[in-house]
Amino acid sequence: MLIALIFDVDGTLADTETAHLAAFNYAFQACELDWHWDLATYTSLLHISGGRERLAHYWNTQKPHTRAIDGGAIQDLIERLHLVKTAAYEKAVQDGQVGMRPGVLELIHAAAAAGLKLAIATTTSAVNVAVLLRRAMGEDWRTVFAVVEDASTAHLKKPHPMVYLQTLQRLRLPAEDCVAFEDSQNGLIAARAAGLATVITRNSFTMDHDFHGARAVLDNLAGTDLAAVRGLHQKTY
Repeated sequence: MLIALIFDVDGTLADTETAHLAAFNYAFQACELDWHWDLATYTSLLHISGGRERLAHYWNTQKPHTRAIDGGAIQDLIERLHLVKTAAYEKAVQDGQVGMRPGVLELIHAAAAAGLKLAIATTTSAVNVAVLLRRAMGEDWRTVFAVVEDASTAHLKKPHPMVYLQTLQRLRLPAEDCVAFEDSQNGLIAARAAGLATVITRNSFTMDHDFHGARAVLDNLAGTDLAAVRGLHQKTY
């Protein structure tokens, strides 16, 4: 029986990645680094979950000649970059540069009206979640979701299933009573590792990902009503 819908945020609820990319490049310039991520570079980096983790991965693999006298200084710079980037991203959302994906709000409202529980399971920051959903749903957005798990509560990033396992624990529901919505391979791996039926809404950044095992791979949720989701939940292999 379908009781809850669980949503990822970046790339799933909203087309956020272009704004994230611009914010990263703004942070590089603001912190006087000669780094610039083009579209291809950032698309590749999306295989790494988490902004700080992407920065560290890029540093270690693409800039091995860049070293700090004090090893702690590298982490300090990553934290500063991420702070500046987050502020730039927040401003982009507040300025209306980030939109919710087609069909998302309609499905959320339909599920809430039908008495289903709603949850967020993301490894983006709590600040990013709040600024996006506040603009899209209003100041009381938090009351719509029974559970919100994010980077502040789940320190192991996707593809680790930690964020989904914690979400299920807080919902007090078994995985078989829920459907997860994701946009990436890492998200799919995490959701399936937690035992969740998963619907993928791919985007331009994740078209090349392997979505084997998803209940459906869609371009967006437009036209996907609650009856369709119930059907996908009951789908077997």
